[in-house]
Amino acid sequence: MKNSTSTFMFPALSRCFFLLTLVASWPAFASGQTSPDTGWPNYGNDPGGTRYSPAKQIDRGNVAQLQVAWTYHTGALPNDEDLDKKAAFEATPILIEGKLFLSTPYDHVIALSAVTGAKLWEFDPKLEHPYGFSEVTSRGVSAWRDASAKSGKPCALRILIGTLDARLIALDGETGKPCKDFGMDGEVDLKADVRMRDPGDYQVTSAPAIYKDLVITGSSEGDNRAVTLERGIVRAFDVRTGALRWTWDPIAPWAYQNTPRTGAGNAWSTLSVDAPRDLVFIPTGSASPDYYGGFRKGDNKWANSVVALKASTGEFVWGFQVVHHDLWDYDVASQPALFNWKDGTPAIAITTKMGRVFVLNRLNGAPLLPVEERPVQKSDIPGEESWPTQPASTISLVPEKLSPDDAFGVNDKEREWCAEKIKAARYGDIFTPPSLQGTLVFPSNVGGVNWGSAAYDPQRHLLFVDTNRLPILVKMIPQAELADARKNATDSDRLHGEFARQTGAPYAMFRTPLLSPSGVPCNRPPWGTVAAVDLFEGKKVWDVPLGSYLPGMNTGTITLGGPMVTAGGIVFTSAAMDNYLRAFDSDSGQEIWKYQLPAGGQATPMTYSIGGKQYLVICAGGHGKLGTKQGDYVIAFTLP
Repeated sequence: MKNSTSTFMFPALSRCFFLLTLVASWPAFASGQTSPDTGWPNYGNDPGGTRYSPAKQIDRGNVAQLQVAWTYHTGALPNDEDLDKKAAFEATPILIEGKLFLSTPYDHVIALSAVTGAKLWEFDPKLEHPYGFSEVTSRGVSAWRDASAKSGKPCALRILIGTLDARLIALDGETGKPCKDFGMDGEVDLKADVRMRDPGDYQVTSAPAIYKDLVITGSSEGDNRAVTLERGIVRAFDVRTGALRWTWDPIAPWAYQNTPRTGAGNAWSTLSVDAPRDLVFIPTGSASPDYYGGFRKGDNKWANSVVALKASTGEFVWGFQVVHHDLWDYDVASQPALFNWKDGTPAIAITTKMGRVFVLNRLNGAPLLPVEERPVQKSDIPGEESWPTQPASTISLVPEKLSPDDAFGVNDKEREWCAEKIKAARYGDIFTPPSLQGTLVFPSNVGGVNWGSAAYDPQRHLLFVDTNRLPILVKMIPQAELADARKNATDSDRLHGEFARQTGAPYAMFRTPLLSPSGVPCNRPPWGTVAAVDLFEGKKVWDVPLGSYLPGMNTGTITLGGPMVTAGGIVFTSAAMDNYLRAFDSDSGQEIWKYQLPAGGQATPMTYSIGGKQYLVICAGGHGKLGTKQGDYVIAFTLP
């Protein structure tokens, strides 16, 4: 339902280890057309989220010569110890009219010179957080240009951000001041109509989508608090006035006919837009709570899905559900990637936490690569009615089974310890249901492809992803036994794990990553990779470990953040936990450059060209819950 490391921390893991070439014209940008230049006007570069740049000044032959062009310090961390432990600098800047616009974990919006990194302005939303926040992150902002506005008119360029305290704010791109004609003094209250339950657990963490004169946003919701959570509605607002234009609820009407009613099914990741076809694509999470569905019988459409709506009206066009009746927190965490199939058919690639990739016709949702419904194990939790089948795709990026034979340790003693832990739990394939015994969910709610999403090279028809393989122990606990379970928890469980009450359900829940005594995952490495998939052929081309925990071993690490790819034949990513920004040859997967960042790079890089130079930019501020080094750096690289 929200960011996938929101329920446990990884300190043990961390110990182990432009003249601007922008969009060809503002009308083209505003309508969402992909441009052949080297700008970066949207969170995923183009509105379809391909994270591809035609820039090629930096290429495989010279990437090793990259050097720091400038560094900017945001001053983001406000010394609130409890919140800073959660803070994650996950932003990707956008480039508009020679300026970089980005957001900090606390929703400060900053405009920088794209050439020098000098601050042009900063906006402080003055967050209201008397109850704390479930998440402390913002992945970015969006921009809209009024093509009819006279030169110099205030708010002709609008920068839009959704906040941790559930506001949608419009700012003047020139000054950073709120656009007074948008909503109430520049902001819209998103808490209206969602049936609020818990302040601080209903937020916006991803950049909103833009379609013509609409700004469209979903929400992030704190997981597993209760059966009855906030409505996971997606809404479109007039970008000039803030007036509500349409609302779509992923799980209406069935969710509200239950007693107790369920909630969520929310879209917390980034939406994609196909403006010429009047379509917006919504990735959704699970209905509440994640691990018990006794009050949400059926397949739970359209939770755990990608749904195409008419962008102008919110009218349902088609939907594709990647998990039926989710019991594993397998949200669709990634932005859908829009591309053209080999015969020119408009297509969409859906990457998932399961590591499965679904390739569909963008116009009607029909599979372009085969999808098969396969029988899965039935739940034995009283009151639970798990779905009998799950969709399997042609493309699978990560291992889908776990057994004691897969145990890993830095020595024989640790390997045996891990094997015994696996034996003691229920283990098996990807859809082994939660249990009272304790089930190892693998590749887990952190696994497969997370919010970092994918990058797509249209010249090579290759899709690039960062992957995870981390077993999570999930144990269902009768409500009457929860207090004792908390009291008797081990120090390791308290450090890494989460007890969740799931109020209204007969069972609470405990989950924790399965880590060895030395703090590394108990399954065989690699634990994180960067991979390339030929979408036309439906097969993996290469898959290489990304980062390392252990000296002398290429283990890969847990990855949060995503890749981007350029026409120079390079895939850039910094998502590993060892604080390096890396470049890979997009054809072979060979690592060809790396740079040690001053803090964790749990964000997605971007690139642009200005004044004849191509720049590479990364936000390096670390991830509190993942345990990587925190900071406040925005770093730009260029060639000498």
